[in-house]
Amino acid sequence: MAGTTTKTVHDIFQSMEYGPAATSSTATARAWLDSHSCSLGLFIAGQFVRPLDRQTRSVVDSKGALVCSTVCALQADILQCASSAVKGFEAWSGLSCYQRSKVLLRLASTLGQHGQSVAELCDLCGASCSSSSLVRLLQYYSGSAQLRDALVANWTPLGVVLVVVSDDCTFHSLMLKVLPALAMGNSVMVVPGQSTAPPALLLAQLFMAAGLPAGALNVLTGGDMSLAADVAQNSSIAYVTYSGNKQDAVKLCKATAGMGVPVSVSPNIGATCPIIIFESADINSAVDDVLETAFKKKKEAHWVLCVQESVLDSVMARLRLRMAGLKCVSLPDDGVRVLVETAVQDAQNKGATLVQSCAVPSSTQYPPTVLCGAAPSSPCVVMPSPGPLLPLVTFRSNTEAVTLGNHSPHGQAACIWTEDLTLALETYKSLSVGSVWVNSHPLSDPCLPVSGHKDSGTCTDGGQEGLYQFLRPSSSSVLPRASPVALDYAKFGTDPPPVIIPDQTAGTLKSYTHFVAGKACKSESGASVVVRPQGGGDVLGYCPDGGQKDVRNAVEAAIKVQPGWMKKSPPARAQHILSLAKGLEGKRQVLAATICGQTGLPMEEAHMEVELSIARLSDWAAYCDKVHGGTLPVPQAGTGLSIPEALGVVGVVLPDEHLLLSTVTLLGAALASGNAVVMVPSPEYPLPALAIIQVLLSSDLPAGLVNIITGRRDQLTKALANHSVIKAIWYWGNSEGCQYLQHTCTSPLKTLRLFCQTDKDGNHRGRDWTRPSVLEEFWRNAVQWKSVWIPTA
Repeated sequence: MAGTTTKTVHDIFQSMEYGPAATSSTATARAWLDSHSCSLGLFIAGQFVRPLDRQTRSVVDSKGALVCSTVCALQADILQCASSAVKGFEAWSGLSCYQRSKVLLRLASTLGQHGQSVAELCDLCGASCSSSSLVRLLQYYSGSAQLRDALVANWTPLGVVLVVVSDDCTFHSLMLKVLPALAMGNSVMVVPGQSTAPPALLLAQLFMAAGLPAGALNVLTGGDMSLAADVAQNSSIAYVTYSGNKQDAVKLCKATAGMGVPVSVSPNIGATCPIIIFESADINSAVDDVLETAFKKKKEAHWVLCVQESVLDSVMARLRLRMAGLKCVSLPDDGVRVLVETAVQDAQNKGATLVQSCAVPSSTQYPPTVLCGAAPSSPCVVMPSPGPLLPLVTFRSNTEAVTLGNHSPHGQAACIWTEDLTLALETYKSLSVGSVWVNSHPLSDPCLPVSGHKDSGTCTDGGQEGLYQFLRPSSSSVLPRASPVALDYAKFGTDPPPVIIPDQTAGTLKSYTHFVAGKACKSESGASVVVRPQGGGDVLGYCPDGGQKDVRNAVEAAIKVQPGWMKKSPPARAQHILSLAKGLEGKRQVLAATICGQTGLPMEEAHMEVELSIARLSDWAAYCDKVHGGTLPVPQAGTGLSIPEALGVVGVVLPDEHLLLSTVTLLGAALASGNAVVMVPSPEYPLPALAIIQVLLSSDLPAGLVNIITGRRDQLTKALANHSVIKAIWYWGNSEGCQYLQHTCTSPLKTLRLFCQTDKDGNHRGRDWTRPSVLEEFWRNAVQWKSVWIPTA
């Protein structure tokens, strides 16, 4: 036919141009919105609720056109929703695992009929999510619901779970929180972002049609993150989990500090992630997937392209050829365009060259741009601006590639391109990220656990590992909620040390020491605190009053030795822990006498605690090489792996009960999983923990792996919270300390396990340290997960 251009297969493979994009329609989604007059209400107790006299919020599409409006919930709506969620939890958790699984499977079937509506609505609102990915989520978590009692025996649902996402979060990330919470038997209250609100309301409606009990899933829409904090204040909420950007995560953590509710965050929007291309890579495939990842998908992460110098010219040539067919990307507004142009200009001033798909138009669109030769310290690499920009940095050696990959403060994900399997395995082990894709673009599947390493999260989503955040051990009790106290965060932990007046007996009393870097040492301040037996009485001795400098010295010692300890084989770590248990066995009489003298326990009970402590360390030694990750049943052709890794340096503020048993339980959990530890003994009863120093001095543990700092709890808690290297803090103390940690440990994010030892009436809250289930509980607190995807076809 005249005027047509016929291309051969050879021509197409030479240019590798993209075919025409499929036309999209939003007719089905528009019809659903029209049925609600484009004005969506709240979803409470299984039905839409449209309260009067409420402010509304507009939802717009990518071109700024109005899609619909949503209601901004008030306190009365929160109370109604919370009451509904409590009733929904009673009905939903009362069903059998098989019955809950059937509901999720029915929803998957319902999506087969109405999946087009959901997909179109997601596209229309800018929260792109395919119906096939939702069906896969439902299929996976229906199986988890069916096997809950078999897979996670002796664990029980939390109750009412609050799921919060930011305005820029994807609908898939929202459902990755909602579905496992439901599968485990919890009821869920959702506070969606602006883009995810309409599809969340539609899916809630479909859930009701599938047979979900009324109140098991509720949706509250609002204006900003303050709504989530207001909902979290309700005493019915047992757990809060968040996905989205880091800024809103910090706001939520600070706003909920002191409420007595656990909060976990997955700041999966805006992280900086590396794509590493080695000289052994298939360059054509690598470049194709780079463009797909960096420019064609919804940009949740900022990608940095790291290319080995020996193949830089080949990569650049292929980039120029493949980028010629890419269209400009629409920017949200003129302000974003200014940020993009400033970043490009700054990169050029520092020596970068541009590779663009076309000339820069004058509108709010911008062409896909590669900033070749950007310096690793350049702002466009360290803190990338929004827009279609891809910084490209080069490296020479494999070690330098890993250094560049770990350059970012985020630890979300990485892509590795190489045909050398040994190199791929060595590289993924060395990268401090939660997800690694080898010779592939980012793959999302619910069976892959996703843990945020470094500053990219405090929980695990996906896989069997992600189910535990929505469960608690059956033997543990539900702690009552608390109310925030008026706390001056700047003055917390700054009280002056107690005054000690010397007397004639001071020279005969024992002076204890810290244990730092494998040595006994005094406090840097030179101050001491008095140690007395339980209930008061004669002075037993003096302990160093540790402070910020002591904690800094301990962390410096720990960070030097922890990487080597983590790389030791599990059997080698087990032998070290067994030798520590033998050391305790040799000091059993001294330890029992110390417990008896400090706490007033009968000698028989003190001996029993020592024996339990020796057995507990032996349990941890056996745990070292018994619990591992494994292969994952990914539906695509390839191999998926889940691997538990150490957190790093863990700060532990020890409880005031079961002084020796609790100490070795927490110490063993940290060491068995590859962590180093800085421990703060109970300020009231420090002697049993200090007695372990004599065992540590004669043990074969690497110097600096275990550090013990005594002193006032608040002062040392503040020092741990403000140290950037410490990844996790396990805290037993008062409500003020819990509130301070939740408010402070946000930059960088720290994984917190907080246990308030007294309730609002001053009554002591204890726990049973003798039960074997604490092994599973604290081991899961001591690891983070890495998933690896290696395709085979």
